[in-house]
Amino acid sequence: MRAIEIKEFGAPEMLVSATRPDPVLPSAGSGEILIRVLAAGINRPDVLQRKGHYPVPAGASDIPGLEVAGEIIGGDLNHPDNLFGLKVGDKVCALVQGGGYADLCIAPIAQCLPYPKGFTDQEAAALPETFYTVWSNVFMRGQLSEGETLLVQGGSSGIGVTAILIAKALGHKVFVTAGTDEKCAACVALGADLAINYKTQDFVEEVKKATDGKGVNVILDMVTGAYVQKEIDCLADDGRIVIIAIQGGSKAEVSTNQILRRRLTITGSTLRPRPVSFKKRITQQLHAHIWPLLDAGKLKPVIYKTFTLDQAADAHRLMESSEHVGKIVLTV
Repeated sequence: MRAIEIKEFGAPEMLVSATRPDPVLPSAGSGEILIRVLAAGINRPDVLQRKGHYPVPAGASDIPGLEVAGEIIGGDLNHPDNLFGLKVGDKVCALVQGGGYADLCIAPIAQCLPYPKGFTDQEAAALPETFYTVWSNVFMRGQLSEGETLLVQGGSSGIGVTAILIAKALGHKVFVTAGTDEKCAACVALGADLAINYKTQDFVEEVKKATDGKGVNVILDMVTGAYVQKEIDCLADDGRIVIIAIQGGSKAEVSTNQILRRRLTITGSTLRPRPVSFKKRITQQLHAHIWPLLDAGKLKPVIYKTFTLDQAADAHRLMESSEHVGKIVLTV
């Protein structure tokens, strides 16, 4: 099969086309299926892996790519984790541990969902990584509840755009930060109630102004570092900060007095190392709460640009430029 390998850790040009042996069809009892990949999503962890900053979990493919869409060609379809009666020939999107930048990919059947009605391969491939991440962190860990407001740091990223779309579809007020006025405008066009240019505005001041001084209930944080104390300052009482990346550094100095006095929660998670059993729960909840909205056309991923598999290096350059609003997808 064709695949994209990381020749050595470094710049985007270290992503090179190669020929690999086809994956071995999973055996009965494995709970895995083999997918003919038609499209694959690009995500920030792929960039970190290429640079040598994100070690591949034990047993996972060294080929990058954490989400795919395509056709089931075999595997353990009689496994109890086949939640939706999937069969050979069905089209699915899947969250995987790696191996997405290739013609063929093995996926746990518990992490596979049928294409929403009318979706293209590229649209389906744009779903798993960001939808699993947003659902598990904003709604499961952050417990965003009816009537509560969400603040998303990095609203124009793939994660940020997905957070806007899902939270708005479920009736929440959503504030975001972004680095340019153009990105702020794009976020508002997608449904954000308030977009704050963090380079020219103080997001604490703007959040307080927009909430009559009460603050927001949940913050999805991809920055951390010096942002954490500012986020504490703009949380409502009983508010929650959920950290999913540390682009601004891994250390922060915070007021523990505020955490104690106002019953605040600072938590976080990474998705890739979690067991299949946990991701199965996310699959079930997404299918119950979000897939009906996708099927009905009330929710759709935002794809900024598509590339061919052989253009994976160009896709990574775009990801690193942060010029995009939404998802970047490979057509395989």
